[in-house]
Amino acid sequence: MKRYWLLALLSLGLSFGIPLLLGGPELLPVLTRLAPPWLLLLLAMILLGWNLNACRLRLLAGGTGTRISHLRALGILVSTEFAICATPGGTGGPVTYTWLLRQDGLPATRSLALYAVDQFMDMLFFLAALLSISLYWLLIPADLPYHWELLTLGCILVAGLATSILLVHRYRLVLLVTGRILRFFRLSPVTRRRMARAILEFRRNLQMVRCFRRWRLLTIYLLCTGHWLLRYSVLYLAIRGLGSSISWSYGLLVQMFSLTAGHLTLLPGGSGGAEFSGSLLLATYLDPATAAAAVLIWRFVTFYWYLIAGAPVFSLMAGLPLWRRLNSDSQ
Repeated sequence: MKRYWLLALLSLGLSFGIPLLLGGPELLPVLTRLAPPWLLLLLAMILLGWNLNACRLRLLAGGTGTRISHLRALGILVSTEFAICATPGGTGGPVTYTWLLRQDGLPATRSLALYAVDQFMDMLFFLAALLSISLYWLLIPADLPYHWELLTLGCILVAGLATSILLVHRYRLVLLVTGRILRFFRLSPVTRRRMARAILEFRRNLQMVRCFRRWRLLTIYLLCTGHWLLRYSVLYLAIRGLGSSISWSYGLLVQMFSLTAGHLTLLPGGSGGAEFSGSLLLATYLDPATAAAAVLIWRFVTFYWYLIAGAPVFSLMAGLPLWRRLNSDSQ
């Protein structure tokens, strides 16, 4: 528990310290340029995105015959987002998701399958967004640096999609590789067999999702697209609220790459990596103070606010037992 709180303090220190260091003494005057209506607009966009995700969860669960009220689905989503932001590498997200859905009668393997489909839809959106940005930049050439970001993010997304497809169509290969990895770490045969059964059960539930009607899958994807378009417009609108501007496509790319870099720090919320990379990429078009201020606003809306608003919801829905489990898993 003590180790977790040290990580949390380090995470917050880096999250605030890096923009303050990069922005310098001009940072606070620049921050005052953001009028309160702009901040309220950004928070309203996050609330709307949460509701879109709640509808997505209801459709996913409804496809398995489980009905969840909108308020309950919204609480599960907000609690899951809080757990993602509060645990190293976002490891608490799937644990919270499956824990809460199990209270609605969904087995853990089925809940994990729904979470996997949810993530698969996200990866499809990101890949489509990268392809759209690439096509846009080819048709309308612009002086945009860091084109290697597109290649890096594209490779990560393709690898994730390929792994998901392998699990469905080449599960024997996945079982073979997993078995060898577990044997390398000298886990007992009983543990290896238990893991293999869990993978097979997970695959079976994943195949069940493939039986969803096309209209359901299309609606889920459209809701996913709406959520991410709202969330990835936050940085663009924050910069507009500060009196500057960048292209929306570049803002989306900055956020995608910054969050990917943040995951590499293995700190809660990707602190440190997200702020540093975001400020560095924005400094190409903005002065250091404006870039740092934009990153602070973006992180407040998509990280600090998730912790502030999500903590009471998580406490009400999950409580101390799940929090202790998340702490033990992160140590």
